[in-house]
Amino acid sequence: MMAGDGDEVHAAGGPARHIPVLLAEVLEALAPTKGEVIVDGTFGAGGYTKAILASGASVVAIDRDPDAIAAGRALEQQSGGKLRLVQAPFSTLDEQVESADGVVLDIGISSMQIDQPERGFSFRADGPLDMRMAQAGLSAADVVNTFKVGDLARIFGFLGEERHAGRIARMIESRREKRPFERTLDLADAIETHIGRAPKDKIHPATRVFQALRIFVNDELGELAKALFAAERALKPGGRLAVVTFHSLEDRIVKRFIADRADSATGSRHLPEAQARTATFTKKGGGVTPGDAEISANPRARSARLRAAIRTEAPARADDFSIFGLPKLPGPKLPGADRPGER
Repeated sequence: MMAGDGDEVHAAGGPARHIPVLLAEVLEALAPTKGEVIVDGTFGAGGYTKAILASGASVVAIDRDPDAIAAGRALEQQSGGKLRLVQAPFSTLDEQVESADGVVLDIGISSMQIDQPERGFSFRADGPLDMRMAQAGLSAADVVNTFKVGDLARIFGFLGEERHAGRIARMIESRREKRPFERTLDLADAIETHIGRAPKDKIHPATRVFQALRIFVNDELGELAKALFAAERALKPGGRLAVVTFHSLEDRIVKRFIADRADSATGSRHLPEAQARTATFTKKGGGVTPGDAEISANPRARSARLRAAIRTEAPARADDFSIFGLPKLPGPKLPGADRPGER
């Protein structure tokens, strides 16, 4: 969750039983019926998928985490052919199904991932500094130990809204020269020692840095943007899109996408007025948040927000990442490069 939400459990990795957030509201937005095909782009522990299957609809469930797919095989076998599990990034959902009646995305980290110390998402229990949802590619340790101090500061500042981003980045640069960071508690303790912690602080000083590293390592904002474009291509006319986010960066992307795609005037303010276009979605209400009862039963729901839209008959538009206003952050350190992201 986003820094500032105060949800240290979700951001840093405290114990949490998996409960699908805003389930009733998601089902109302999706309105699944028998014979329809719904894409669950973030399968996780299968909370949404189980509820959709109960409605009589079929589900194509996607997750890039091999552990989530393995855990869901029993449900797939019990579904009578109505569930198909796919291990892939949800940004490729239009490659997994030709046309869909609905798409649901529950953005962020799952309770299963943060409850496993060996995955490296949490600093409440010691584990390797990993954080890779797909269990492949650049790890959090790679970022912390190889990226330049300016790049680290930008990552911590933008993706974590960490006000001490520069100080923490310089501390990391100095410390890693003596000994690289390899464990979650090592990094968390180093940040707490350097920044300090006031008695009134609601979250651990490392919470925002861990959040930023997780989002960066998994390219969560880029994947979300790509998934929204993919949903536009995959949904049938009348198809429903439902997206649950947990912090302001995610919600801003979804809100801007729906606003842009529901705009049938000129779209981008940079385009000539003559280039009018047809809306590809109609907005379905505003942002929906959980009630007090759900928050009491499931603290993870505290900062959740659901946005929904309905696909029109207009053809999908070309991908336009400029609508999200995302900054250019460093990329992975490539072979033969002098610094992260250089080619």
